[in-house]
Amino acid sequence: MSNLKDKVAYITGGSKGIGFGIAKILLDHGMKVAISSRTISAAKKAAALLTNDPSKILAIESNVSSLADETNAVKTVIDHFGQLDVLVANAGVGRFIAIDNMTEKDWKEMIDTNLTGVFNSVKAGIDALKKSKGYIITIASLAGTNFFENGAAYNASKFGLVGFSQAIMLDLRKYGIKVTTIMPGSVTSYFNNHIPNDTDAWKIQPEDIGQMVVDLLNMSPRTLPSKIEVRPSIPPK
Repeated sequence: MSNLKDKVAYITGGSKGIGFGIAKILLDHGMKVAISSRTISAAKKAAALLTNDPSKILAIESNVSSLADETNAVKTVIDHFGQLDVLVANAGVGRFIAIDNMTEKDWKEMIDTNLTGVFNSVKAGIDALKKSKGYIITIASLAGTNFFENGAAYNASKFGLVGFSQAIMLDLRKYGIKVTTIMPGSVTSYFNNHIPNDTDAWKIQPEDIGQMVVDLLNMSPRTLPSKIEVRPSIPPK
């Protein structure tokens, strides 16, 4: 996508954290952006913070764990903007819980959001992305390749997401659709009930992930970075 101006992106979980940072950078590069959240109030609040130009932003209420919600969300994007060029499947949740303390609800929340939710977003957007020869970017995690104590459900969701993303990359490239999964390490976000603060300065910032998305969209069409691991340059000792 050599010219990003007026291209349309749909970012799930775009009301805060990484999704919000990606939305900000895409808007700065002239794109039109739809962001979703589980509540319309959160989506609208974020949209107002992102830009004062209502023609460039669209707030949507959608729970990614519902295929019906995501199908309606994509339809809303196309009805409003006329096209879909980029899907950023970002919505996710994280809880660090040992297996002996984990409930069925804990397990289902992470799998249904982090893994099934991405399936729902992709499934909803495929037809539109075939038409635009668009780009799917999934936000995974280094937890998708490195397992750790208390990470059973989160690791399972992110290991699954990495595998899903790489498999659909092979399924969809014949249609001109690119697929990349970004696997960040420590990012300043609201992950695991964290509240961003000044001590997060060493971490990857959400806007850094946004710039990475722009770099991917500007990549030569002959080249596809299909899986990207990204870490803070200098973590604290």
